[in-house]
Amino acid sequence: MSTFVQLIADYGPADPAFSEVVHRLTAADPTMTVQSTEVKPFSTVATGFWIAQLGVHNPTFDDLLLYSNTAPRTTESTPERADTGGALCYLELDNGVPVVAVDAGYNLSFISDHAATFREIELPADTGQFRSRDVFPRRVAEIANGNHSSLGAERSLDDVPAPPESVVCHVDGYGNVKTSIRHSAFTPESDTVTVELNGESCEAVVRDAVSNVPEGSLAIVPGSAGGDDPYQELFLRGGSAASTFGTPGPGDALSIRAEQA
Repeated sequence: MSTFVQLIADYGPADPAFSEVVHRLTAADPTMTVQSTEVKPFSTVATGFWIAQLGVHNPTFDDLLLYSNTAPRTTESTPERADTGGALCYLELDNGVPVVAVDAGYNLSFISDHAATFREIELPADTGQFRSRDVFPRRVAEIANGNHSSLGAERSLDDVPAPPESVVCHVDGYGNVKTSIRHSAFTPESDTVTVELNGESCEAVVRDAVSNVPEGSLAIVPGSAGGDDPYQELFLRGGSAASTFGTPGPGDALSIRAEQA
């Protein structure tokens, strides 16, 4: 068995910290393949968004495991463990995909409705300052190879916060702004709306596909993420929607109101 690990972390492939984590994962299991997804530093919103996109809204396959290591040590993200960071947890989704992730902020919010199992992973009493490098990779390799002896107490999904309702989740390389607004919940009752984001206020057209957006127009459309009920996305035909709003980041709140006829 050769496990394919989707590693979602708030340090990028060019960061030596990422190199060390991949090194430790490979040392623990030389057959392992690791694919990285970079999110903004400390962004549990972006982390949770991509855990769901890769674990729920993309096809599953044998020997897939999602591992996330976004663990801000703050009282806001982990009030009970601000000094050490959130608990490392194991989840099995209803499609069978295993997830190893730190329970902090919104890391688990986008998959909580799909989790069939939610347990804390037991760690050594003293994990040291660099637990993401020195301890976590060994646990990931053990679980990937079917050793679940480190799984500890059941945790309650009721304690996982709901996904934020109207925020930026990700800005892609083209400047498209992916939001947390589900298409099914987006009912503007107008073909034109005003979007307020990052201190900017701009008019946008409402369209059902990017192919229906005129050149040079800012639009809000069903995006590429979110599966059968996609997340709404800000899209600028021929330009960058993100630049229009001063380059917002994950977690930034946005408001949308219909233009009065």
